[in-house]
Amino acid sequence: MLVESSSHPQFLSNTYLVADGQGGPAFFIDAGGPVGPLIEAAERLALEPTHVLLTHHHFDHVSDVGELRARWPELQVLISKREHELLDASSTSTSGEGDGEREQAPGAGMGAIEAGQTLQFGALKVRALHTPGHTAGMLSFLISASSPEGEDDGHKPPAVFTGDTLFKGSVGGVRAPGHTTYADLRDSIMGTLMELTPETVIYPGHAEPTTVAQEWRDNAFVRVWRGADAEGSQPCTALGEPATLVLLGADYDGGTKAWVRWQDGSDDIVPGSRVESAP
Repeated sequence: MLVESSSHPQFLSNTYLVADGQGGPAFFIDAGGPVGPLIEAAERLALEPTHVLLTHHHFDHVSDVGELRARWPELQVLISKREHELLDASSTSTSGEGDGEREQAPGAGMGAIEAGQTLQFGALKVRALHTPGHTAGMLSFLISASSPEGEDDGHKPPAVFTGDTLFKGSVGGVRAPGHTTYADLRDSIMGTLMELTPETVIYPGHAEPTTVAQEWRDNAFVRVWRGADAEGSQPCTALGEPATLVLLGADYDGGTKAWVRWQDGSDDIVPGSRVESAP
């Protein structure tokens, strides 16, 4: 599997170009830019991109769709129906993980892809997985290589592109536009992504790749969820409200991400910068 990536210098959001090798069909996952290096890579490798697969609707993952379409006018841009609705309904969205807003255009001309659907690109099979939490219609894309007979090739580790659900050492927040719940995010990670084979390579929406095995072993949130580490119980103030700090973990941008429990017993994942120790 061939994977080329480009990262936005401000948002640290990744755009990926994926193919089964040189000179064949290819596709993009997300389009937050800059896409110029990926256009050059596609031309250098004689690739023929046919699709852009979008994990979710936030600006830092869709902003350069137009530039890709300008280069390849026949590109099919696919996003889940719920994310398309959120994109069309909103004139602003987060720049990154909920730390700002940027104007964005509606997703005119986008097609739909839903969980369970599969696409074939040469020897690569792509299956959409529903991984809500950060947004309601968030999709992760699981990619496996197939033999010429169409069977999965167990000698080549699969890859999963997780958008803003799971990062190396961290998890997505559930305060960005279009979010659902902490319970959804936890289930998406523990009930879907962590159920993949340990060697599966994780390509997140921000920062560098990792693997399922590495996140199972090292991700602080996953460790508590699977019972390897205990929950914290420190009183705190989160988003200006009294809460309990269950976990303060590292985030992909060098900051922190906090798992907090509100006084009504509900849980939340919020930016660590919005949490203070109780007086």
